[in-house]
Amino acid sequence: MTQCVVIADDLTGGNATGVLLKQLNYRAITVLNTDNFKPEFLDSCDCVIYPTDSRAMSPEDAYKVVYDSTKLLASPEVKVYSKRIDSTLRGNVGVEIDAMLDCLGDDYVAVLAPAFPSSGRVVCGGYMLVNGIPLHKTDIAIDPKTPVKISEVAAVVREQSKYQVSSFYLKDLMHGKHQLARQMVAAVHGGSRILSFDCISQEDLDLIADACITSGLKVVAACPGVFTSTLTRKLVKPQQQQEKARILAVIGTVHPLAKVQLDEFFLSQRTNQQVVNTVELIESPERREAEIARVTAGILAQYDKYAVSVVTGDGLQPDKRINFTPYTERYHCSLDEVTNLINESFGEIARRILEAAPAFKGIYSSGGDITVAVCHKMETSGIDLADEVLPLAAFGSFMDGPFKGVQIITKGGSQGQSDAIARCIAYLKRSLYI
Repeated sequence: MTQCVVIADDLTGGNATGVLLKQLNYRAITVLNTDNFKPEFLDSCDCVIYPTDSRAMSPEDAYKVVYDSTKLLASPEVKVYSKRIDSTLRGNVGVEIDAMLDCLGDDYVAVLAPAFPSSGRVVCGGYMLVNGIPLHKTDIAIDPKTPVKISEVAAVVREQSKYQVSSFYLKDLMHGKHQLARQMVAAVHGGSRILSFDCISQEDLDLIADACITSGLKVVAACPGVFTSTLTRKLVKPQQQQEKARILAVIGTVHPLAKVQLDEFFLSQRTNQQVVNTVELIESPERREAEIARVTAGILAQYDKYAVSVVTGDGLQPDKRINFTPYTERYHCSLDEVTNLINESFGEIARRILEAAPAFKGIYSSGGDITVAVCHKMETSGIDLADEVLPLAAFGSFMDGPFKGVQIITKGGSQGQSDAIARCIAYLKRSLYI
C-alpha cells in the first residue's frame, strides 16, 4: 500500500529521490507510462515516484500536469506527499507547489526545505549556497533553459506562487521541535501556506521533520529528496519493518574533543542522558555495583521517550578526572588494571540496558578500550564490518551472541570534527529507520 507519493519535476531527480527511499528499506517505483500502469502495482509499494518532466514547461502547463498527477495518486492512505524540486531551484518551483496544494485542499501547507547537504546545497539566512557560493554566482545563473538569478529561496518562490511565504532561519531551529512547531502553526494561522526553512545539515532536516509531526499540520514536502526521505522515515513503516528502534551511545573517553563533539550533538537534539560518577567504579565492588545499577536504571526509566540514550563518564569535565596513583597503591596493581575496572563497568552498563530493553538496536561507542569492553560484555566474537561512516569511524553489526545483528558504530575519542558524533548518530538513525 502506497504511503508516500513523490511528484517530481524530472525523471533523474525523481529516481534519485527513489534511491534515497530505497536505502531506507522502502519499496519505491517510478511510474513512466500511465497508460500501462496497473493500480495493483501500488499494493506492495511503499513509495511511488511520478516524474512530470515539467521543469522547462510553461507555468500553465506545469501547473496542470502536477495537479493532474497529484489527483491521480492521492488517497487517504498516503502519509507523505512530496513535490520534488530541483536542488538549485530551477524550473516552476512555486507554480508546482501551488498545484499540489490546490489539489490536496486548503488544510495542506508546503514545507520548503531545499537543502541537499551531502551535495553541497545548503540554505543559510534564507539564501541558497552551492559549495559555499551564493546560487546566483554559480553556473545556474546562466542555465540555458531555466536560469536562476537570485539566491534568496523565498524570493524565488514568491515570484511564482500565489500563496504567502514565511521564512524560518537557523535561529528559529535553536529551541527544539516544540517551539518550532508553535512558530509554524502561528505562521499558518497568519495566512502562510508555504513555509521556507534554513537547513545546513541532516540534523536540521530531522528537526524540521519532527516539528512538522509535532505541529499536526498536513504538509507537502517541497525538496530535492532528502527532506522527503527524512519525513518518510519518521512517518511510514516499510511493509517489512521491525519495532521502533532505539540507539545507545556509550562514551567513556576523556579526550577534550569528545566533549566538543558531545556538546554539539546535544544542541542538535534532545536525548536521554546519564553521567557515570567514575570514581565510584573503583572505590569498592559494592559501590561499583551500586553505580552500575543507578546508571542503568536511569536510562531504562526514560529510554522509550527518546530515540537516543547517552551514557558518558564525568571525566569529560577536567575537575572530575581521577588521580589513579592512590588506587594503584591501595590495590597493589597496575594502572591498566584499575582503568579496566572502569571500562568493564561501562560495558556492563551497556549489556544490562540491551538485555532489559530489546528496542536498542544500535550502539555508538567512543574510545577504543570502552569499545573492546562493550563487545566483550555483548559476548560477540566480532563485528561484521559494513561501511566507513567517516574517517576512523566504522559501521557494522555484532556477528553472534545474544545481541547478534545489533548495529554498532565505533570511533576513537580523539577523531573527527566537531560534528562527528552527530554524523555517526544520524547514520545509525537512517540505518534503523528512526
